Amino acid sequence: MSNLIDDVKTSLTSLISGAGDIVEETQKVAKENIERAVQGVEGVTTSGTQAASDIVTGGVEALSNAGSSVTSGVVGLVRGVIDGAKEVGIDATEVAGEAASTAVKTVSGVGGDAGEAAVSAVQGAINAAGDIGGNAAALAISAVTGALKAADEIGSDAGSLVRKALLNAAALPHDVIDALLTGKTE
Repeated sequence: MSNLIDDVKTSLTSLISGAGDIVEETQKVAKENIERAVQGVEGVTTSGTQAASDIVTGGVEALSNAGSSVTSGVVGLVRGVIDGAKEVGIDATEVAGEAASTAVKTVSGVGGDAGEAAVSAVQGAINAAGDIGGNAAALAISAVTGALKAADEIGSDAGSLVRKALLNAAALPHDVIDALLTGKTE
């Protein structure tokens, strides 16, 4: 679905140069693109999780190429694909995990910090819960799980980096993170 990746890159590249709020702009572009992709605008229909993956990939690459804050952009991208998924009737929790996984892999692939990408993805999922009236814990768990899976696929160093970043992030719900990383609920 490289056309979707290219569409997102083009949309974001033109907006980034004049954008005041990267999070808001990336969220808007991500939401619009997932809705178009899943609804079959322009004769192309794709699965929600594949569309989320393509949108996050294109968004991270555009942000990286433009020299913009990739981690701030990840918050908006994840939030936007979850918002859009909810609008078109796709399982937002599944999309949250896929978006976080893709964010970690793509940010790492462009030389960024996988740990910061994981934290930003989880923050985007939590923020999206407020937008869509969803379960913040379920979205956060899915995003954390997706981020950890991606980091482990990258390698043990990335897995350790992501775990440490998630545990040390002040803005994330530590009870959720601790339970996922340790398997203990208290």
